[in-house]
Amino acid sequence: MLDADNDQYRKVVSIDLDGTYYCAKYAGQHWRRQKKEGTTIDGRPLEGFSYGSFIATASMSAHIVNIPQLQAAYNAAKAGIIQLVKSLAVEWVQFARANTVSPGYMATEISDFVPPETKAIWKDKIPMGREGEVHELKGVYLFLASNASSYTTGTDIICDGGY
Repeated sequence: MLDADNDQYRKVVSIDLDGTYYCAKYAGQHWRRQKKEGTTIDGRPLEGFSYGSFIATASMSAHIVNIPQLQAAYNAAKAGIIQLVKSLAVEWVQFARANTVSPGYMATEISDFVPPETKAIWKDKIPMGREGEVHELKGVYLFLASNASSYTTGTDIICDGGY
């Protein structure tokens, strides 16, 4: 952090935290209107609408300090997402649920640049001994998006192989 470029910090926070804020703001306005008017955006009656469901992607990095990589800005932004969404859960209780998912290390092209030695350190810290596969997150998102989670708001679900 001390030697990092301030522009890099702003970029990370802008994408991760600010991006989540703006998505939430405009989705929330839509759900509030739907609840109040009972109509779709084009004025047709809504059928079966009870609540909106906002799901933001945080990270296990909001809960731990990653090693060996140094990423204070990313960790802080992801922790900020969790707190933002917990606050929205209270503010939006009349018209939408708000939750987060915190994936652990996932096997995607985003981490292709990471040296095998670093990935070995990660895997040694994960009780399941491997990175997650993207398809392993589907159930968590489906649960939060569905009425199966109708009493779930302000929650962060960590899916990290037990890290």
